[in-house]
Amino acid sequence: MSPPAAITLGAVNVEADAPRALAAFWAQLLGGTVAAGEDADHAYVSAREPGGFAMFFQLRSDPRPDRQGQHLDLTVPWGTRVAEVERAVGLGATHRWDVLDEVPWVQWSTLADPEGNLFCIAEHPPTT
Repeated sequence: MSPPAAITLGAVNVEADAPRALAAFWAQLLGGTVAAGEDADHAYVSAREPGGFAMFFQLRSDPRPDRQGQHLDLTVPWGTRVAEVERAVGLGATHRWDVLDEVPWVQWSTLADPEGNLFCIAEHPPTT
């Protein structure tokens, strides 16, 4: 059996009620650039840096499921989670809850983007 190809995350695909508006939120949060053609049904947010991930937004085709089985876990440097949560809320996210003592290796806050898609902002304590 041959070794697997080098697989990387190219883009996260998201269905949205307003693709351009949701792309603008994520571009501000992550630092990418929005690219959108004349078609308002699609928008693309470039990766902020080489090796990062892009996001592609397309018009929602079905109602949003009540339970979201997948979400993004975003990692920030230790000690910056609270400030990043506040920044995300200032951009239009909704703070949902914090998990600060479930496990010793990570603390996180769960938020929802302007359309209700959940995501987490996590920080890992420094190792000594």
